[in-house]
Amino acid sequence: MTTATTSVSGPAANAAGENLRFYGVWLAGVIVLIVLPLVFSSGGSLTSFSLIGIAIVFALSYNILLGQTGLLSFGHAVHYGLGGFTACHVMNAIVSHGWPIPLPFIPLFGGLGGLGFAILVGWLMTKRAGTVFAMISLGIGELVASSSLILRSVFGGEAGITTDRTALPRMFGWTFGPQIQVYYLIAFWLVVSAIAMYALTRTPLGRISNAVRDNPERVQFIGYDPHVVRYLAYCFAGFFAGIAGGLAAISFEIANSAYLGAIQSGLVLFATFIGGTAYFFGPILGAILVTYLQLGLTSVTSVWQLYFGIIFIGIVMFSPGGIAGLVMMHRPLLRAGSLWTVIPSYLVAIVPTVALACGVILVIETIARHSGGEASAINLFGIAFNPKSPATWIAAAVLVAGGFVIARLTWRRVGEAWDRAATVARDRGYLA
Repeated sequence: MTTATTSVSGPAANAAGENLRFYGVWLAGVIVLIVLPLVFSSGGSLTSFSLIGIAIVFALSYNILLGQTGLLSFGHAVHYGLGGFTACHVMNAIVSHGWPIPLPFIPLFGGLGGLGFAILVGWLMTKRAGTVFAMISLGIGELVASSSLILRSVFGGEAGITTDRTALPRMFGWTFGPQIQVYYLIAFWLVVSAIAMYALTRTPLGRISNAVRDNPERVQFIGYDPHVVRYLAYCFAGFFAGIAGGLAAISFEIANSAYLGAIQSGLVLFATFIGGTAYFFGPILGAILVTYLQLGLTSVTSVWQLYFGIIFIGIVMFSPGGIAGLVMMHRPLLRAGSLWTVIPSYLVAIVPTVALACGVILVIETIARHSGGEASAINLFGIAFNPKSPATWIAAAVLVAGGFVIARLTWRRVGEAWDRAATVARDRGYLA
């Protein structure tokens, strides 16, 4: 009797612990969103946090296609942009007609705008997956982006559609004029959208979407139509992308053709893939990193897009699972207690790796300043380099060559230490 009770209570206790950790992570995320503007209260910080929140919703919506269903889209910004334009038109209509709809409900109309276009074109687009879907999405994205400059009554031409968020009816006395109120509105919709998209991954539709991603033929054999599954996933992705576009329209009080362009689609692709498509929190990490780099690099260098390309290539070559995959690789070692044997090797390898990165940055910035005719000094970690001095080229060559050679040797040591730690984790039953 005692044995049976123990055997039943063991899994129950484990399940309760897992549930506690699960809800604890979500609660911690909400607390962070509430506390952030209290710690970093400057206008620039609040704007940056708002942009990161919008980018997270956008990246999570894209991962419904890429990570969950295996659909590579080059035109996902269409739903983002149409959601922004819909939100602006609805806001202007509310002001002109005096409708009693407050600002916090506007992102829902943006989502309906993205969903409406997904319903319209999704059935045709999702008939095929793979390269066919990618090329169709690229074509439709460019078609809508070019049409935005022609259909001025809908898209406003090059100037776009402007609006005034403070003219809408107030809610709880908030005018949403101050940036901190806009931040909390975006944070609210971020939490709601993230919970909804996570819940979607746990539904039968989310599970069958994973099956369609992995093997659509087997899905068809068990009685499901992969085309219908892809279409439903596409509609959900369009809806949440529209919510992100609506939040962007509220934040900037304008929607223009830049919302629809290929650059916007490329950024969300970078954020999702760099963060990692295999885990739900991967696009969140990618959106934070890409938005932070975009805001930081644009004021430092004129070739910031090149750094995005280098980071993307590095992730594809050395960590196809993205940042999230890289983090989750260490989980079995941490649970087995063998991760600490790898950390000294990491600390040794990071030094030549940083030197190699500094050399690459020095080469790129020197070439960029030469080609642009700039004579300003290159400030790298507080050290000024003259782009016209031969010493700069020599330093860059030494950093690149020496860093590369030493990094290869030290990362071999990391590989050996990793194998030993993985063996220990496997022996203890934490690694298959």
